[in-house]
Amino acid sequence: MVDAILKVDHLSKYFAHVKALDDITFDVKRGEIHALCGENGAGKSTFIKLLTGAHEPTKGKITFDGNEYDRLNPKLAMDLGISVIYQEFSLIPYLTVAENIFFGREIQKFGVRNIKKMEKMAQELCDEMGIEVDVNTRVRDLGIAYQQIVEIMKAVSRNAKFIIMDEPTAPLTLNETDIFFNIVKNMRKKGVTIIFISHRLEEVFELCDRVTVFCDGKYMITKEVKDVTKKQLIAYMVGRELTEDYPAANGKAGEVCLEVRGITNARVRDASFVLRRGEIVGIGGLVGAGRTELARVLYGADRYLSGTMILNGKPYSPKSPKDALRRGIGLIPEDRKQQGLVLGFSVENNTAYSSLEKLSRGIVIQDGKMAELAEEYIESLRIKTSDKDQPVKTLSGGNQQKVVIARILATKCDILIFDEPTRGIDVGAKQEIYSLMASLAEQGKSIIMISSEMPELIGMSDRMLVMNNGKIVGELSKEEVTQEGILEMASAEEAGQTI
Repeated sequence: MVDAILKVDHLSKYFAHVKALDDITFDVKRGEIHALCGENGAGKSTFIKLLTGAHEPTKGKITFDGNEYDRLNPKLAMDLGISVIYQEFSLIPYLTVAENIFFGREIQKFGVRNIKKMEKMAQELCDEMGIEVDVNTRVRDLGIAYQQIVEIMKAVSRNAKFIIMDEPTAPLTLNETDIFFNIVKNMRKKGVTIIFISHRLEEVFELCDRVTVFCDGKYMITKEVKDVTKKQLIAYMVGRELTEDYPAANGKAGEVCLEVRGITNARVRDASFVLRRGEIVGIGGLVGAGRTELARVLYGADRYLSGTMILNGKPYSPKSPKDALRRGIGLIPEDRKQQGLVLGFSVENNTAYSSLEKLSRGIVIQDGKMAELAEEYIESLRIKTSDKDQPVKTLSGGNQQKVVIARILATKCDILIFDEPTRGIDVGAKQEIYSLMASLAEQGKSIIMISSEMPELIGMSDRMLVMNNGKIVGELSKEEVTQEGILEMASAEEAGQTI
């Protein structure tokens, strides 16, 4: 008989007439790493909230550790040993590792925090989990991977025996992900059960024992990971078969539209390259190589100290992003929530945000034109929203990314910089963004693409620039580019990368 720590039977959650989860039934075995996959909007977040007591089920039962519940609440879930680790950390940067682990339930002696006791217990926990970290270090001084590990230690210190990890590797580098995986595997050996949610399917196949797929709020399958292929998994997730990973643009590179000569500032060193019409140029490199910093210079978000730029045959020195947009250069930033969207604004307002001058008559914004613009991009980019007035903070990650792209496309820019365009979005939305980029290139738009996902960078780029410690150290044609070649250039001695 299967020892299931969690069973959900006919679990459903409706919001008004929307079925966020519809009749979900499956189980999670004790001590396994169980992947939960699905596109944005498939119901994964709603499922997490039902397990942690943030939402009450419309119908169905939850059986945890042999006991049946109609609903859970946050305190009960915590008492049962259910914990969640999100990609956005809940740590307090100015406190130490030990203080963060015991925050809110500090050990006291005579009414005063017993720091020494907390440090001793935190160190014992580190030793038990095989983690080498100074528990007296302030969290702000740790790398991202170790901040994520502190989140895990917080959960384990509460005697969590069932941990949900929601996109835990999204902010991590490849080396940091390896560190993180070793910790997770060690937790499995100690009997902790983990639900692992990730859009990076290669992680599912490397780390997980079984996988469950949701699609449009419905349960699709549960399989042993070894018994399913990546292609089959994608088909279950999107409800259709995706035949090609990276669509090829049929356009040809034209004349040079942007020439960069020796651009230098505090983070970029003597960067030089050209960009032609109708091509997609990828920029590869390790985290901290200066890729985003170069993009910010091109977009006018950061100033440069020396060097020159020529745009369409004329000198180009943008004073601000607004200036860059007027000259036809747009940036889709890597952090859509902090830099690309006004989360409390509607889809319509976000789409029109960078085009208000064109949509105004004098100082009066023409509401009709703004609405038409939003409807145009909702339709052309297939943004899943109830209507143009829906706040973007309520959209899935993939649809939020489409709104950022819509905002930049609405400005009619000829040069588009995509910085980590598919970070944190599902495989179906990725395919749509790849197809959009190929289509834009065919229309004669010029694209600069920055990505930490090597396969998509290689698959989408017509040629590749490689950055190392702020400098462009190599250029590779599509025929020359290999993952090994990029990494060799990107990790040469002068890279200065620290993990």
